[in-house]
Amino acid sequence: MTASPSVIVADKPVPRTAMVLAAGLGLRMRPLTLDKPKPLIVVAGKTLVDHILDPLAEAGVTTAVVNVHHHADQMERHVAARRAPRVIVSDERAKLLDSGGGVKKALPHLGTQPFFVLNADSFWIDGPRSNLLRLAEAFDPAAMDILMLIAATATSTGYDGTGDYLMGPDGRLTRKVERQVVPFAYAGVFIVRPELFSDTPDGPFSLNLLFDRAQGAGRLYGLRLDGLWLHVGTPDAIGLAEAKIDQSVR
Repeated sequence: MTASPSVIVADKPVPRTAMVLAAGLGLRMRPLTLDKPKPLIVVAGKTLVDHILDPLAEAGVTTAVVNVHHHADQMERHVAARRAPRVIVSDERAKLLDSGGGVKKALPHLGTQPFFVLNADSFWIDGPRSNLLRLAEAFDPAAMDILMLIAATATSTGYDGTGDYLMGPDGRLTRKVERQVVPFAYAGVFIVRPELFSDTPDGPFSLNLLFDRAQGAGRLYGLRLDGLWLHVGTPDAIGLAEAKIDQSVR
């Protein structure tokens, strides 16, 4: 499948396809995930997966692949009701493929042009402009293999880590070393050139393999999220996210 753009921003095409990683076991979200998949947990009246799929539709994405494993039947029933974007289910019931393997399995549905990849356990409140459109505008496939949305740890909600990346003046990212504290966290969203999946393992592997390859080639870039990142990784984080959403609409 070849995806042709339907939306143009700053003379650049917005990807029409996206991969939503939704097959995890949600262990840190227990006991809420004992009887449902984590992407179907409701935050501020909307499931986590819809907090991801709705902005994709608004940005012009027409097809989203959603992988399923834990309580897969529930996920399939939920996404079947969506029309925008159209959802294709990638079935990982038999074997979890980790983040990279899951995307690789879905490549036939994602096309030959750059596409979005998003986690289903975090979302964001946009600033004045859509962060997905900002990513599309900033992505330069001639210079970049991956353009990653990154969030300032100091102003993020539900995140208690020490950051993931340093960003240089030109936007290039460098992963932190052990015991280092850095200002930016990977916000669970990026645009990637599908060619980067060439020569990757069959079966399970982490997207960190691709992040490190792109960094090694000088082709891993970041774009600072404009707005507020909400990381909903534990039950306690739900209330924090809902409070921030409530504040944002007052």
